[in-house]
Amino acid sequence: MTRMRAVDAVALILEKEGAAETFGLPGAAINPLYSAMKAHGGIRHTLARHVEGASHMADGYTRSAPGNIGVCIGTSGPAGTDMITGLYAAQADSQPILCITGQAPVAVLDKEDFQAVDIAAVAAPLTKMAKTVLEAGQVPGTFQKAFQLMRSSRPGPVLIDLPLDVQLTEIDFDIDTYEPLPVGKPEATDAQAEKILDMIAAAEHPIIVAGGGILNAAAEDALVEFAELLDIPVSPTLMGWGAIPDDHRLMSGMVGIQTHTRYGNASFLESDLVIGIGNRWANRHTGDLEVYRRGRRFIHIDIEPTQIGRVFAPDYSVVSDAGAALQALLRVARRRRADSGLPDFSAWADACEQRKGTLHRKTSFTDKPIKPQRVYQEMNSVFGKDVTYVTTIGLSQIAGAQMLHVYRPRHWINAGQAGPLGWTGPAAIGVARAKPDETVVALSGDYDFQFMIEELAVGAQHRIPYLHVVVNNSYLGLIRQSQRGFEMDYEVSLAFENINSTGEAAGYGVDHVAVAEGLGCKALRVEDPEQIADGLRQGLDLMREHQVPVVVEVILERVTNIAMGKAIDSIEEFEALAQTAGEAPTALTPLAAPAQTPEVERELEEVR
Repeated sequence: MTRMRAVDAVALILEKEGAAETFGLPGAAINPLYSAMKAHGGIRHTLARHVEGASHMADGYTRSAPGNIGVCIGTSGPAGTDMITGLYAAQADSQPILCITGQAPVAVLDKEDFQAVDIAAVAAPLTKMAKTVLEAGQVPGTFQKAFQLMRSSRPGPVLIDLPLDVQLTEIDFDIDTYEPLPVGKPEATDAQAEKILDMIAAAEHPIIVAGGGILNAAAEDALVEFAELLDIPVSPTLMGWGAIPDDHRLMSGMVGIQTHTRYGNASFLESDLVIGIGNRWANRHTGDLEVYRRGRRFIHIDIEPTQIGRVFAPDYSVVSDAGAALQALLRVARRRRADSGLPDFSAWADACEQRKGTLHRKTSFTDKPIKPQRVYQEMNSVFGKDVTYVTTIGLSQIAGAQMLHVYRPRHWINAGQAGPLGWTGPAAIGVARAKPDETVVALSGDYDFQFMIEELAVGAQHRIPYLHVVVNNSYLGLIRQSQRGFEMDYEVSLAFENINSTGEAAGYGVDHVAVAEGLGCKALRVEDPEQIADGLRQGLDLMREHQVPVVVEVILERVTNIAMGKAIDSIEEFEALAQTAGEAPTALTPLAAPAQTPEVERELEEVR
């Protein structure tokens, strides 16, 4: 045993648990932990500009690879409250991040001391554990339990609050004999897999809904193998996108009322059995439940028992880790193939593939100001298959999910359920930290970008390169579109005449290029649709040359409504549609429909 301060034990535990990537801001109440990290030397720290930004960096780092746990560190009081949005985003999407806060000394915790807030009570609803450690001897065990909880069952975040005197108290600790606690996850049985295979055999048009739990379990290969073995189409959720490549013949398209493809919704509506694996039946996925459920049976496999039946009662359910369930399904399916054969769903799979080849939206617009659809067409072309996208919320994210393509697991990194504005930029820094040799591209609307824009300086200071595509219509675009139901356009415009800017962008308000450059990054602006691809390539070149974040701002038309609706069978389209996917991107033929609905024309007139 070695005598050491409690914080010295924390530094050793972080490294042994494999959580040596930290993001945060020092302060008086957490300085002892920083002194321990500095003395230990095995932990890398990225200095953020805002503690919420640090929490999103930790979240982005976690989401980048199986087994990652990002750590966010801050001082007492507002540092902890600033972490709450980050904890919410991580908890909502089942992501294990560890938040560590400093705290006032134990003796003054009930005396309204400076920056002494009961952060454990504040964070408790958003974590798997939130604890203020009052005895230094409990510090190692608390961290040991935290890592076990973060990794067990449904993953999630933890907050540990360390009073100043607890941090400094000496304890006896032996890191050489410290071992991480075993991680427990429920596993499907072969009997349960037999039942599922019986239900699949009785169906004509089965479809797999692949959720984020598959990525959490690193079970993408098992998913694809199972789908190929039975010839069952796969529809990933927004959080499961990338579990099967977009160009795989069994990838049938995303389903939803916002983030979806036309062919994905069309194929789902033809299904008669839905096998949900590691998904939540989120409302933006299902839309109107009567429409979503009509005419089909449901199987739900999820690691968290309380998720079963939360939105609707399935016809059959299994509580299991997604990877363990897929392994059981594969074992049973292989036995059946050898003994009596498997059902033939090839005609159904072919029909879904045919829809995927025809039901597309037009992207090849040449209008100026630029229509956003053209931006995503050029992003697909320039960035290719190996890019990692990072985004969170807004019309930019919805349109991106409708029109971009993802080919690898964890190459679409999205704050799904919480969708906090400002998450994109700092999360991209965390992703780029985790993937230093890969191309990381963030996607934001102008409002998301302006939230936490100061974190660009973190990328500049620490030489963390990524490309940030900002589609700028100077609007709270998603909120403006939802205000159509109230026949108003109220407090959602960000436009003003910027006295320091020139050209068309001057009327769009904030000069994002000037701000980004002022924060130590490179930036450029595109206003012509024919120059988008060159602008993206130039941005990549600048990123690689200078090893800093690079902003490519694309000036859009002020009003473009993106296809969405209340039910998956009644999505409202606002723009012309492509007839097939096989036509060249610049020669997609629109259907005989007006480019704008009368409602959009009225909105455009109001803007003019």
